[in-house]
Amino acid sequence: MMDAASTSGSSALPDVLPIFPLTGVLLLPRGRLPLNIFEPRYLNMTEDALGAGRVIGMVQPAEAGGESTAENPEVYKIGCAGRMISFAETGDGRFLLTLLGVSRFRIASELGVTRGYRRARASYASYAGDREEDSERIADRERLLAAVRGFFKAKEIKAEWKPITESVDEALVTTLSMVCPFDPGEKQALLECNGLRARAELLTVIMELAVRGGNSEATGARH
Repeated sequence: MMDAASTSGSSALPDVLPIFPLTGVLLLPRGRLPLNIFEPRYLNMTEDALGAGRVIGMVQPAEAGGESTAENPEVYKIGCAGRMISFAETGDGRFLLTLLGVSRFRIASELGVTRGYRRARASYASYAGDREEDSERIADRERLLAAVRGFFKAKEIKAEWKPITESVDEALVTTLSMVCPFDPGEKQALLECNGLRARAELLTVIMELAVRGGNSEATGARH
């Protein structure tokens, strides 16, 4: 087992990133994303990333309607770079790892496939603030918490309420955005929000609409 002491702002991010397309999976700055890696090309990606800064770019396929059957589907141009902060090998050839979100990026261009996985030239220029904790406050925290309660009840999600209500604003919004069963388009919209306040507002609206009859689907982070 490897545990890294790296923090989100501890080192420069690479200009060229391996990209990992997963539908419905969201990584945000300072969020933690566990991944179960078993597909050969992504085992290769993980091995290469371990020797090159431990950074992986999480993106979503852009096609609507769930998982794409294309080998290399078109992806959204905005993703989030994450640094591996834990890594373990299993007895059956899988890798279990956790990414810590560092910064969003825009794909400037996609490069050739190497060892089966895709790579992109990444631009972080628009997201310089992602490496610092967001000091904004949720405009209406009580409305958000009410929306969470209604959403969890409608989706029959069990939760411990004390940790939720005691979470600081950024941790609350980041965790809910990442773990709640929203559809891929909603996840992407949350990723692209500028600032905690805007993300909290969108998160609240998504949950309120779902309670009124919207439709969200869960997608696991296994690939």
